[in-house]
Amino acid sequence: MTKLTETKRDKLPAKDFAKPDKRAYPIEDKPHARNAKARASQAVKAGRMSKAEASKIAKKADAVLKA
Repeated sequence: MTKLTETKRDKLPAKDFAKPDKRAYPIEDKPHARNAKARASQAVKAGRMSKAEASKIAKKADAVLKA
């Protein structure tokens, strides 16, 4: 996975995040999209996120992975 520094993350457009309102779960490339899906799954299992929210993240990440 490419290193995403704070400076680079701050420069990413909102469309490169699975949750653009919170600028969370960056999905600018395939490794980050896979990681976003994994972290969302972990958050559901830990009770920090709903399955519906994780599904939205997975859908956006899948769009990057299929591109």
